Amino acid sequence: MKRSLQKVLVYLWLPVALVGIWWVATANSTSLYFPPLSKIMATVDELWIVDHTVTDLLPSLRNMLIGYLIAVAAGVLAGLLIGSLPRLCDALEPILEFARAMPAVAILPVAILLLGLDEGMRVSVIAFGAVWPVLINTVAAVHGLDPSVRDLESAFGLTQVSRFFRVRLGVALPQIIAGARVALYISIALIVVSEMQGSAQGIGHFVLLSQRTFAVADMWSGMVVLGVTGYVLSVLFRAVERFLLRNYPPTKTRRELV
Repeated sequence: MKRSLQKVLVYLWLPVALVGIWWVATANSTSLYFPPLSKIMATVDELWIVDHTVTDLLPSLRNMLIGYLIAVAAGVLAGLLIGSLPRLCDALEPILEFARAMPAVAILPVAILLLGLDEGMRVSVIAFGAVWPVLINTVAAVHGLDPSVRDLESAFGLTQVSRFFRVRLGVALPQIIAGARVALYISIALIVVSEMQGSAQGIGHFVLLSQRTFAVADMWSGMVVLGVTGYVLSVLFRAVERFLLRNYPPTKTRRELV
């Protein structure tokens, strides 16, 4: 019980402190652009408890999760293949570095031209922006595989599919999860980017519409809800991460993004 309480305090102390500072700093604010936090929270209670959660937040989360899962699956599969073929890895390295350096927002006009303004475009933008951390980390993990692991695969006569999914996937899992964690944060940010054009619903659309119509408290309420949602998803991801890496040595679960 004490250990669980300590974990809760570790996760909550900084958000609680920041909210307290924000509340005190804006308590007497009369600025149009920085309303008091009490007014923002009243707007959250009024707009987001039921109505806009159903009409805006849930559709955005659906698109984000679909795009994120596509990015993780594509990044892992392509990374296992590219990392297992040294010549292919060397040939594609400049292209991968160029592609991952491109901001996802830069692909938005092309995505609109090719895919239109429907949900598929928004999912595609999120998937494109989120795939690179997973792909790069998977390639790096598999490409740097210890030669003794490859010798072990040959000694047991494993098929290529078994080598990919029974050996290399397990060895690369800590780095894959590190990339997936970064991809999650990118996916949350791309909710707003993907809803900049042609969207009639979604939390990104709500925030942008509120900003354009000078409904400042509504805009801040959407940003607060988006931030809280991102924090909750981050906590859930770390719980899944601990479960998946429960049998790995601690030093191997702290690798950073390559």
